[in-house]
Amino acid sequence: MAGKAYRVLLGEIGAPQGLKGEVRLRSFTEEPGAIADYGPLEDEDGRAIEIESLQVTPKGLIARFKGVTTREGAEALTRTKLYVPRARLPQREDEEWYHADLIGLAAFAPDDTEIGRVLAVHNFGAGDLLEVAPAGGGATLLVPFTRDAVPEVDVEGGRLTVVLPEELSE
Repeated sequence: MAGKAYRVLLGEIGAPQGLKGEVRLRSFTEEPGAIADYGPLEDEDGRAIEIESLQVTPKGLIARFKGVTTREGAEALTRTKLYVPRARLPQREDEEWYHADLIGLAAFAPDDTEIGRVLAVHNFGAGDLLEVAPAGGGATLLVPFTRDAVPEVDVEGGRLTVVLPEELSE
């Protein structure tokens, strides 16, 4: 897992702002303006997209990208997702994980019974949830990403431990 080359979603381009190629920018970084600190970003096809200027305003981010100077050019970028290679992100601290590092990990019960595999990490406002596809098939499980429900995460080993609530473990 550690050497896996993949990309992490850092933001998404929104609607044009004005007539000179600026756009609203939705950032998924902890500090929204930090999206510009990662160098050239990539679209879903791997094409480089470079932030030329970035304004942090009370209503959000306004960005201009290199080579985009008209409203029409900005409109063409609307809904473009912006990625960065995982290797370009800072090393994570202890007890801190990037969602991209969790997706794909095998989920095991404390007794080492395989539960399934992490498909996604969601947050609907009350904290992160791991979506786990059961090893035996069927509906996916949503597991709170808390120390009680997920006491052990081993990204390098490709696995995590999940303590399922009693009603789900039967």
